[in-house]
Order: sequence, then structure tokens, then C-alpha cells
Amino acid sequence: MTIDKSWTQIRKRSNSVVFWQGLQSFLQMAKPHVNDRGFIRCPCNRCINNAQHQLEVLETHIHRFGFMSDYNEWIYHGENVNAASSSNVPQPNSGVHDRDDMFEVLEDIISNDAEVDQLGSQSSNVQYDDLFTALNSELYPGVSSFSSLNFLVKLMHLKVMNKWTNKSFDELLKLLKLAFPKIDLVESHYEAKMLMTKMGLGYQSIHVCKNDCALFWNENSMSETCPVCSESRWKMQEGRRTGKNVPHKVLRYFPLAPRLKRLFATSKTAKLMRWHQAGKSTDDNVMRHPVDGRAWKDFDRKHPEFADDVRNVRLGLAADD
Repeated sequence: MTIDKSWTQIRKRSNSVVFWQGLQSFLQMAKPHVNDRGFIRCPCNRCINNAQHQLEVLETHIHRFGFMSDYNEWIYHGENVNAASSSNVPQPNSGVHDRDDMFEVLEDIISNDAEVDQLGSQSSNVQYDDLFTALNSELYPGVSSFSSLNFLVKLMHLKVMNKWTNKSFDELLKLLKLAFPKIDLVESHYEAKMLMTKMGLGYQSIHVCKNDCALFWNENSMSETCPVCSESRWKMQEGRRTGKNVPHKVLRYFPLAPRLKRLFATSKTAKLMRWHQAGKSTDDNVMRHPVDGRAWKDFDRKHPEFADDVRNVRLGLAADD
């Protein structure tokens, strides 16, 4: 008997009767195969059969994160592979919804951030709901090559690389929505920025004295004038403050620690962060990386405990003369 697996390819799961019915059938098939504690491998896009949970948690995870696309033969959940004809079993990769590469990014981020309790529920999942909604939304009806989130990330990357203004980005979004009325995209750069912040790509805006004396930060965060030169924090017109408080200068601070965590949270970049250990040159006369240099080797000799852990990060500081 052929098992209908087409429901696993549905992205808009929230209101899909077909997805719900398919999920219930899958859980019924898996029920006799739980272990003596009632646990079984979870094939959601986050656990990818590496974690075991109770069936109630499987139902929540699959509905929230989706069904892993490359799990074609359900050998851990009751499918008799020998009896299943490969020509009759639907392959998820051949459907209209290919696995979006943003799934891997979010899976790694969430698995790093989440604190999983004994039932497998996560306290930090709520903050990622908007991201998963965008990830599970088609950019445009019939388009499977991009999810809404994937397209937005690439669009924001283009903005940064080509130094588009926020206004030009807003105008582009308006044009896209006018040309493609059914496109699933944010309304403004502000909304896009808020979504990126949830992925750990945000920044803090810190006001700066116009004479670069001090930052309006920490104990000076509420000050109206510079603690050094007494210059007003805000721009003035004819000696008066403008209707809206506009600071003279703004420093955009990108916190370092969260970005380092993100680099180690994603499997691909985590490997690159440890490359210096495996990528050392065997030829003392060849320098391919700072690890081959004298300064790095001298630091290792002076701080052996730090050098022993390949995950430790060295920061190089540069300043103008």
C-alpha cells in the first residue's frame, strides 16, 4: 500500500486540512513504534531524527517547524521499506516546495538558543514565530525557489552591498508590491530590520556628542547635554530644538558577543571558525593565514591555556594614526 507523503511538502501549514490529516495519519502509524518510555525519533526540520520526543511533542514540532524534506522512507516510524516501491513513494525533493537553505540557518540558531525541557518544549520558540512564518510562506504563488524570508535576506544583502538608502529600499518594496500584488513581502525597511534583528543581526543606536566628546550611553543615556563640553544632544534650528528630537550624531553599535555566538551556532560557519587549527601550513616558509605568523605562535606560547581550545577567538584591533 502506497503511503501518501505529499502533505509533508505543504508550507502554509497553519490552516491546511490536508497537512493536519496527513500528520495525524503519520502519528497513528508511528504510535506502535515508540520505545518503552513513549519516545520516538522526531522528523521535524529542527530535530531531523536526531532527537527523540513523545508523540505529542512530535505533533507540535512537525506543525511548527515542518517535516524534514530528505526523510523519504519512514523507517523509524513504521514504514516497511522492503514492501514500498521506490517508484510509488513520493519524493519531497521532486515536489513544488524544495527545502529552503534558510531552514539550516534557523535550525542552527534555534538549537543553539533554545533551552529544551524534558518534554521537548522550548521557551524561546515564540521569538522565532515570525521568522518561521516568513520561512514557510511562498514569496509568490507557484514560486518554490524562494521563501519570503530567503528573498528578504538576499534583498537586504543587496541593500548593504550597494549602499541603498532606507528610502530607496522602501520605494523598491512599494514597486514590487505594485507589480506583483500577491507577493508576500514586508511593507518597509523598518519591518525588514525588525525581522533581521530576531536573527541576531540587529544593532544598537547610541547618540554621540557633535564634538565627539562622549557617548550618551549608560550613565549618560538620559542626558540632554554633553557631560564634557555641555553641547546640546539634539540638532537646533534658530536656537530651538526641532519638533522631533534629532541627535547630532549616531553610533551604530553591533554587539560582538551575539555575532560570535551566531558564527558558532551555524554548522557551516562554525567549521570555518575552527579552520585555523586544521589549516596550518606545514611549510614554515609559507604564510596562508595569521596562524602561520610569528605573532600568533608567540601568543600561543605565552597563553597555552587559551591556545588549547580551538574555539577561542582572537581579535585584531586597528586604529588610525
